[in-house]
Amino acid sequence: MVERPASALKELVENAIDAGADRIAISLEDGGLGAIEVIDNGCGMSSDDIALALERHATSKLPDDAIELVSTLGFRGEALPSIASVARLSIASRTADGDGWRRVVDHGDVVEDGPASLPPGTRIRMDSLFGRVPARRKFLRSARSEYAACNDVVKRLAMARPDIAFSLESDGRRVFSVQAGEARLTRIASLTARGLADNAVLLDFEREGVRLTGVAGLPTYNRGVADHQFLFVNARPVRDRLLVGAVRAAYAEMLARDRHPVVALFLDVVPQDVDVNVHPAKTEVRFRDAAMVRGMIVSGLRRALDEGGFRAVQRPAEGALSRWQSEPVAPPPLPERDMFSPAPMALAPTEAPAWLAAAGVAERSQPLMAAAPLGRAEPSHAPVPMAERYPLGIARGQIAKTYIVAEAEDGLVIVDQHAAHERLVLERMRKAAGGGRVASQALLLPEVVELDETACDRIDERAAELADFGLEVERFGPAAVLVRAVPAMLGGGDVHGLVQDIADELGAFDAALSLKERLDLVASTMACHGSVRAGRVLSVAEMNALLREMEITPHSGQCNHGRPTWVKLAHGDIERLFGRK
Repeated sequence: MVERPASALKELVENAIDAGADRIAISLEDGGLGAIEVIDNGCGMSSDDIALALERHATSKLPDDAIELVSTLGFRGEALPSIASVARLSIASRTADGDGWRRVVDHGDVVEDGPASLPPGTRIRMDSLFGRVPARRKFLRSARSEYAACNDVVKRLAMARPDIAFSLESDGRRVFSVQAGEARLTRIASLTARGLADNAVLLDFEREGVRLTGVAGLPTYNRGVADHQFLFVNARPVRDRLLVGAVRAAYAEMLARDRHPVVALFLDVVPQDVDVNVHPAKTEVRFRDAAMVRGMIVSGLRRALDEGGFRAVQRPAEGALSRWQSEPVAPPPLPERDMFSPAPMALAPTEAPAWLAAAGVAERSQPLMAAAPLGRAEPSHAPVPMAERYPLGIARGQIAKTYIVAEAEDGLVIVDQHAAHERLVLERMRKAAGGGRVASQALLLPEVVELDETACDRIDERAAELADFGLEVERFGPAAVLVRAVPAMLGGGDVHGLVQDIADELGAFDAALSLKERLDLVASTMACHGSVRAGRVLSVAEMNALLREMEITPHSGQCNHGRPTWVKLAHGDIERLFGRK
């Protein structure tokens, strides 16, 4: 039970919560290796209760013999005597209508027992952990590592109970302090990352007596490690493989495999349907209907993310903004000439550029400077729509043949045309596959794609699944496959590259993925090959059509690899770039 400072701290804070406290203060010394102190304003204990709490197998948390209906965080009565046997433990407590009492136990020996002065509640201090057990002490990690584990324990318990105020100090420094009665999203964001509040969707679903609530970060708001996934069952922090797998499945087609979502999920289950005592530290649970719970998490997360629509991370990173050039730039010097010589940059009326001729200004009596055009003009056949009518605004141009620049009511939107169209194609393919089968387009001449024999075997084994997505292939000798048709929505494209990429993806992940995940993988790979590539010049009409489809397509805020498809520079950001704010 007591493996490291964090495990002891978890038991002490859980006891404070079970005591009905609404304020809990935790302080650490040397990452918990030096000392841990927990102060609460709960119901407190009398002197007799303190003595009994330090006995083995004693507990006040079981009102009857119905162990499966336990609603407290702990109930076996092992924590305090276990800690007292391997550390110096001081307990001072007072009930609301009684006197305070203090007892000190040093590695199992009572060294002090007498009255104490303190307000109602309990103050517990643990120090010298494993002080007399050097074999255990030497396996503890550094103070920094132990502090990180303690911090994580307190954060998870604080997330589970937004009705309780928590504060954490380390070596006299305030780490965080949260107030009682905060909204759940506010509490979670304050303990993880402030940006989560603006880049998350809320969940609230119920099925067969199980309720799922919480916060799910947008797929574009992700992390490189899975340390920001917080899971709770009946307000108890858990690290359950079933729940972690459900989260991974829900985000599978929206994130790259080396990225992880930010979520805080809360399951409320009737006690009879969950066993919380399958792990000594009660960090794992077992559900009576595990398949239903997993399906509820997957469908609930996907529904919430679907309702998020085209949302992505709402603004570029501060580091990206800081790299914008903001200092004044001097114009290049003009070549020296006398006042009577013609300007070397001047153009005769007949030399007007084509882009000016197309705009109807080919004949000018004044000489023109031959500066390169900064945008592309097209004849207007209809009034320009108003930007405020559309969330992603109206296309104003294209940069580097890759990025669409649009003007929205509240700022400037920049869209990665390849990433955006890749997501749109994927969602079209999913919708078509959900209706039965993706329409295919037969090739006039079937193409032979040469692969190594094992890659051909993988493609051949999945031929039926590939056909559901409109890709019709068949074996053509030991080291080649014949492609007879491709998905109609992909049009032309590099058939060889598409088949090669699918074979590579199946080789890397096939054995580890379920059928549904394999199908999503194939669809994602096809969508990447069928999307508008960077480097293609788009007309204004094509740009606006892409923006409008993004606005009505689920998950269009991120590409198939979890990167954002668009970012927005708000008016305030632009004003800061020019020193107006």
